[in-house]
Amino acid sequence: MPEEAPRVLVVDDDPDVALLVKTVLERRAGCVVDLAADGQAAIERVAAVRPDLVITDIEMPGLSGLELLAELRRLIPSVPVVVMTAHVSVDYAVSALRAQADEFLTKPLDNVRLVETVGRLVEEGRRRREASRPKDIVLAIGAHPDDVEIGVGGLLAAHAQAGDDVTILTLSRGARGGDADSRQNESLAAAEILGARLFLKDLIDTEISGGGATVRLIEDVVREVQPTIVYTHSQNDRHQDHRAVSEATIVATRRVGTVACYQSPSSTIDFRPTRFVRIDQYLPQKLRLLECFQSQTASRDYLNPDFVSATARYWSRFGGGIAVEPLEVVRETAEFVGAHELTRRES
Repeated sequence: MPEEAPRVLVVDDDPDVALLVKTVLERRAGCVVDLAADGQAAIERVAAVRPDLVITDIEMPGLSGLELLAELRRLIPSVPVVVMTAHVSVDYAVSALRAQADEFLTKPLDNVRLVETVGRLVEEGRRRREASRPKDIVLAIGAHPDDVEIGVGGLLAAHAQAGDDVTILTLSRGARGGDADSRQNESLAAAEILGARLFLKDLIDTEISGGGATVRLIEDVVREVQPTIVYTHSQNDRHQDHRAVSEATIVATRRVGTVACYQSPSSTIDFRPTRFVRIDQYLPQKLRLLECFQSQTASRDYLNPDFVSATARYWSRFGGGIAVEPLEVVRETAEFVGAHELTRRES
């Protein structure tokens, strides 16, 4: 699928030049362009919009282009920066390159070269950002086989694609919902697709406790895996096992920086997500994961691909795109935002 349109910040105190660059990039390169009239405004704008590329003039009142470049290298070293000037001077070019500019353009700008430069550097910047992103260790916890795949199958696929370590902890074999051996094999097949590690425990289906024994079992896995992000059931759920697993997980993961709760088909109207993660690119893989659970598909309407896709489409009204998985965030660290950057660049 095509990536999200490149976002470019143009910094120039000459409004005519800024408007010209904006028009060219929007019409010829399909960019989303933000403008800033000086260096200080640019720093504030960078924090707000997280651009894929910054284009800045050298000579501006207050913070100069080279001073802005130095500040950008300190704040967000992976973002590419193009420096432009009306002065065709070796000294200017050397100063810009010494300040770690990625490209140096002279005015009046060559529109063809501008578009080519932006396209090339946006791709390079995205590769840099992905390479510099700290890898997460993800633990997804569910009461029964297929729970986590229904709740965060798309997000787990995104984590796996980004090279994050993914572990699934399923606390029962789901014997009340079908043959336990079949459900075990289905869980293994789904984990294999993700390249995920699977812990499949043997608590009694429909009788899972939210207290001591369950907490200790989850703590053992947390101690072994050392997750940075945990996904689990919501308390706002009609199924007693789901509520119990949510309660036990929140206690057992008290030292984990990020914990978020996913939606299940039995979630109640009180399920109130606060984070909406786009899975446009990963919805087909989520459907493939759910196909593994053949023992359930004949009797569970919520595993129907149309139902799954419609649910993801509904939540896109809040998260954008065409498919979203909603999360109730229990607590989060700054790294959580970085983890979800991998789902941002989608159409």
